[in-house]
Amino acid sequence: MASFSIPIPRNGLSIPSYSTKRPSTLHTPLKVSCSESGTNSNGIKGLACGILAACAVSSSAFSVTAANQRLPPLSTEPNRCERAFVGNTIGQANGVYDKPLDLRLCDYTNEKSNLKGKSLSAALMSDAKFDGADMTEVVMSKAYAVGASFKGVDFSNAVLDRVNFGNANLQGAVFKNTVLSGSTFDDAKLEDAVFEDTIIGYIDLQKLCTNKTISDEGRAELGCRS
Repeated sequence: MASFSIPIPRNGLSIPSYSTKRPSTLHTPLKVSCSESGTNSNGIKGLACGILAACAVSSSAFSVTAANQRLPPLSTEPNRCERAFVGNTIGQANGVYDKPLDLRLCDYTNEKSNLKGKSLSAALMSDAKFDGADMTEVVMSKAYAVGASFKGVDFSNAVLDRVNFGNANLQGAVFKNTVLSGSTFDDAKLEDAVFEDTIIGYIDLQKLCTNKTISDEGRAELGCRS
């Protein structure tokens, strides 16, 4: 059994990660344990194990890539927005896909059933609308969601690692037991967002806490120091 913590051992990879728990266990490290036999592979924390390790290696490189990302032309494929209801059939947490998933400018307002649990890895989501949607257990690894609107979206138990949420509207979004490691929230609107039991790396937490739109309650859930 390999457990992720500080310091890095000679025979394994360990990273600092935190789970935000309300109300009394702020700043408590979360150890995500991985078993080679697979006994701990079920559930969100089993999946988080590999994701947090990947983020420790690649999050800084991803930030540079995202900042200089050049997007392809908007897809002219008919019914491209409906492809979100199927999602990517391969890749998942690695952000690999069999075909680009272009959801830019699509409108999924109040979509309550067709997005739950879908794999939207590396999806292009800029300027799309997901307000009020149920996106529980969604996998959005390496998605590009700059300028998208997620007001009131339920992201419970979702995997949102290495997502670019720059300038996104996340007011009232629910990140309960959600993996956020490696994701960026530059100039995002996070008023009334819920961060209960969020799984996030320490450096990513420090960056997230600089967002002044997070409510006092949200900052307490995250464990922001000031």
